[in-house]
Amino acid sequence: MTDAMEWKINREYAVATGRAFGGAIIFSLPLMMTMEMWWLGFYMPRSRLILFLALTVPLLSVLAYYAGFEKGAGPRDFVLDAFAALAVGFVASAAILLVLAVLETGMSADEIAGKIVLQAIPGAIGAMLARSQLGQRDAGGEEESRRDTYGGELFLAGVGAMFMAFNVAPTDEIVLIALMMTEWHAIALVAGSLLMMHGFVYAVGFRGTAEPREGSAAREFVRLTAVAYVLSLLISLYVLWTFGRTDGLGLEELVKTVLVLGFPAAIGAAAARLIL
Repeated sequence: MTDAMEWKINREYAVATGRAFGGAIIFSLPLMMTMEMWWLGFYMPRSRLILFLALTVPLLSVLAYYAGFEKGAGPRDFVLDAFAALAVGFVASAAILLVLAVLETGMSADEIAGKIVLQAIPGAIGAMLARSQLGQRDAGGEEESRRDTYGGELFLAGVGAMFMAFNVAPTDEIVLIALMMTEWHAIALVAGSLLMMHGFVYAVGFRGTAEPREGSAAREFVRLTAVAYVLSLLISLYVLWTFGRTDGLGLEELVKTVLVLGFPAAIGAAAARLIL
């Protein structure tokens, strides 16, 4: 390898890393400035936090396959990209939280680690998405064809749902709204979520709007929109459980809380299918 080739490779990696830091900050900064996230990093059960972090690694690995910030050639590259994105998320979170005085001397190591880990997860997702969103997209290439598969669309919808759910679930308003809702509100919320998901992707002419592939809008509604909505609800339930928002709730309150969080999660799922 010549010096010029080596310099070019190093420069491309440095640019990709810088872009990853930019993506990590852009995607996670609102959460870094949210008090509920600071408290969650302090008191949430460590077993749930560790499980969330452990599940993030395969999530990032698959995300690297569809939209990683560095082009990988195989499974090993995607796993390495996942850990690189996590590293970026950890460094970016620690630096921003220090600047914002969220991390202070005198805090226990457990509290500091909890706050950084919790903020690093959305930062890592932002880092992984940085190339497709902030850099040159592989339009019409291999990654684009991967994203256009049924599994790819559902996976990216799930990523969008999780990211939106992660942003909203820490707030007290989710449970408060669920407690104020009647059964009719819940039914209307489900119907509105499904209509907005389908409309965003197929009807209102946003950039990236898709055309039904299976011959009819009704079939596409069942095949993708309804399935993506169920996926959004399952992700919402898991995120709520992770943050302790399901503890002590009865069945009716739990269902309503999941439906409330499922609304922004569904919008995130629909947006991800257009944007990613």
